[in-house]
Amino acid sequence: MGKLIPLEVGNLDGIVVLIVLVMFGPALLFLIIGLVIRKKNSKAAKVFYIIAGVYLLVSLGICGSLIS
Repeated sequence: MGKLIPLEVGNLDGIVVLIVLVMFGPALLFLIIGLVIRKKNSKAAKVFYIIAGVYLLVSLGICGSLIS
């Protein structure tokens, strides 16, 4: 066998930004939607808050395990 050459990985900033957007983007969007419709329909706003919290919890668990 020959000599092993270590592979160089280039700049991974784009992948990190994409993972962070997937982690926080939809949860932030659901939170903003909940804040906007809070005056009109408080029950629907609470549903959006719960969806945002659950999405954030799951995405931090999945994407957090991918990052570390």
